[in-house]
Amino acid sequence: MTLPAVPASRLGRYGRLPALAGPSFLTIGFFARLPLAMLTVGALTLVTAVSGSVATGGFAAGAVGVGSALGAPLLGYLADRTGQRPVLLISAILNTIAIALVVTASYTVPDFTATSTALILGAAFGMGLTCPQIGPLARVRWIALTRGTQRGDLDTALSYESTADELTFVLGPALVGLLASVIAPWLPLTLAAVLTVIMVSAFAVHPTVQAVVPLSRRPHPAREGEPIVHRREPGSRRFWLLVPLPVLGMVAMGTFFGSTQTALIAFAGEFGAATSAGLLYAVMGLSSAAAALSVAYWPARLSASFRWIISAGGMSLLSLFLFIPQEVPLMLLVLFVLGIPVGPTMVTIFSIGSLVAPKELMGTVMTLLASGIVAGTAIGAAVAGTLAEANGFSAAFVVPVAAAGALLVLGFVSLAVPRQHQSD
Repeated sequence: MTLPAVPASRLGRYGRLPALAGPSFLTIGFFARLPLAMLTVGALTLVTAVSGSVATGGFAAGAVGVGSALGAPLLGYLADRTGQRPVLLISAILNTIAIALVVTASYTVPDFTATSTALILGAAFGMGLTCPQIGPLARVRWIALTRGTQRGDLDTALSYESTADELTFVLGPALVGLLASVIAPWLPLTLAAVLTVIMVSAFAVHPTVQAVVPLSRRPHPAREGEPIVHRREPGSRRFWLLVPLPVLGMVAMGTFFGSTQTALIAFAGEFGAATSAGLLYAVMGLSSAAAALSVAYWPARLSASFRWIISAGGMSLLSLFLFIPQEVPLMLLVLFVLGIPVGPTMVTIFSIGSLVAPKELMGTVMTLLASGIVAGTAIGAAVAGTLAEANGFSAAFVVPVAAAGALLVLGFVSLAVPRQHQSD
């Protein structure tokens, strides 16, 4: 795919993105990823409302999360092998069917017996397993589109993608809560299905898909008589040994997210407002999203590893302030400030992932990073919930502090990665 000349824009570096990918790509990509942010909370809300059991709703939400964590790298691998378009179109159809099964089974089963509950949980698992992975696959397209363009274009694109992820995971649950409470608990999942059919399909057929060449259509030099040149490239298979580094980083990031959410529920519960914990968490999400955009303007001489260390160091320091607030207004301030280093940390880990991933399996690695967040969120929520129940919300805040510390340690470990690539 030949890259067009990219004109200057009054929007600066972010104005280059629609010029590189087309004016519709950002809008389509944003709304196509919104269903992923609605499925977990949507399943929790629907099943809880219909069954009257928070535990059953929690199991349904957990089934969605497990399915997503397992399905994401599988879909990424299939996209690398056969191309994004067929994988996205098929997953959109299967995901819509799974959503319809969850909604239908929730309302048509006579009662929530073990058998009927298993049916709903199985459908919820399928809903997560088949959910199209728009964020990771959009990053794969940006990596291809920005290859050979101005230095900093990839960081700008990844900054935008992290901001889009943050905003959808703030807006998605809020939209679920609004629609379920004002209209009906089945509506959020139905809307997610409609968005999947329309927006994921539009994303699948968008012209940018041509920038990513799947393995099935790549030439084989040995078969064509061309010489095989052995050289160390950033995308060579030898760097698979480095892939666990950003994956572990995303597990730690997910642990930070899940434990913070759970600890905030316990904190808000002290004031009889546990249901408002999502609003507290949204404050951190908004500052994180805004800060992610700033990464595009960080000095180019600052390597990804040093960005990781600086951002994770800020998270480690500021997370200690979570122990201080004993009232909601002060907690809002702490969360807003804490969110500032969170966004840049996420952007940087994705940048490291793009450095160490084999070029031919970029989608697999990007979806592995997304799965790391999901798995870490579950870990963080479980550990923080146990600590909060036994010792109160202050004990639960130990988990995000520990997760931020782990991110800082991994940041120092990553120092070798860019240097190895730059020296090749």
